[in-house]
Amino acid sequence: MELDEFDDAILHAGEQKAINFAVIEAAVSDILVAVGEDPSRDGLQKTPTRVARMYAELLQGYFTDPAALINEAIFDVQYDEMVIVRDIEFYSLCEHHMLPFIGRAHVAYIPNGKVLGLSKIPRIVDMYARRLQVQERMTRQIADFLRDLLKPQGVAVVIEAMHLCAMMRGVRKHDARMVTSAMHGAFRSNLATREEFLQNIARGAAELRF
Repeated sequence: MELDEFDDAILHAGEQKAINFAVIEAAVSDILVAVGEDPSRDGLQKTPTRVARMYAELLQGYFTDPAALINEAIFDVQYDEMVIVRDIEFYSLCEHHMLPFIGRAHVAYIPNGKVLGLSKIPRIVDMYARRLQVQERMTRQIADFLRDLLKPQGVAVVIEAMHLCAMMRGVRKHDARMVTSAMHGAFRSNLATREEFLQNIARGAAELRF
């Protein structure tokens, strides 16, 4: 199989494990047969390859090097008020059914002498979203990463998402949304700080929809 530059970058990211395209393609072909399809028909001949390449893209968070992602974009700044990046859209895969869950993350921190480049927070969200996930763990991972990276006075993460595993199957509740949060430092210990953050992300929040 010929790989483009994107696939090559994924396969050779650091010394980490690589996506095994051949195994995924064979498994997808077996699934097609198992559900009564014919993998050799025109519309499905390239489906196993497409699915393998799709997983390489959707699961690239496993191969993201955090140091390269941050790329020294941490700056010494004397600022001690809340920094909020809200409405960060993300796409992830539920590890239970491998169906997508889609939503928005709201991230805040109170600096302690260091701030992070603006574009890095959405990239951190993507690093954890582009894996097989559960929303609760993803929320905690983002908060813990920022806490350990910046040593701020506090970190807060709230994630709201719609899960296709609850919309397409099972309970089939189209409008159900899941909200999770993780708080460290001042956001956890100080009610006024936490309320300020929650009021800021609620103000003018865009409606989450497919």
